[in-house]
Amino acid sequence: MDFKDQLKNLFPEHEEKLEPVKEKSNIWLQEDPILCKYEKRKGKPITILEGYTGATSDFKILAKEIKTKLSVGGSFKDDKIIIQGDYRDTIMEMLKAKGLKVKRVGG
Repeated sequence: MDFKDQLKNLFPEHEEKLEPVKEKSNIWLQEDPILCKYEKRKGKPITILEGYTGATSDFKILAKEIKTKLSVGGSFKDDKIIIQGDYRDTIMEMLKAKGLKVKRVGG
C-alpha cells in the first residue's frame, strides 16, 4: 500500500487535482548583450560576466545558478560575476537558453 492509497482510505471523498507547474523566469531581458570575458589572474583562468542592466538581486541569483550548474567557485563583485576557470562557451549556451543576449569579448 503506497502513500496515495493510504490517503484515499483516510479521505475517500477527496478528489486529486493535477495542476500544471509553471516555471518562473525572474530574469530581466535586456537590449544590450552581457559581456563574457576571459582573464588570467595570478596565472589562473577566470570568466567574467558584466553588463547586466537589471536588478542586482537577479544577477546574484544568476551567479549562484551558474556556479551550482558548473560546480565551480566564483563571486559577485561590483556588478560582475567572476567564475573560476574558463567556462565561456558553457555559460554562453546557458544564458542563450534563458533568452539573454551574450557577447564574447577577448580571445
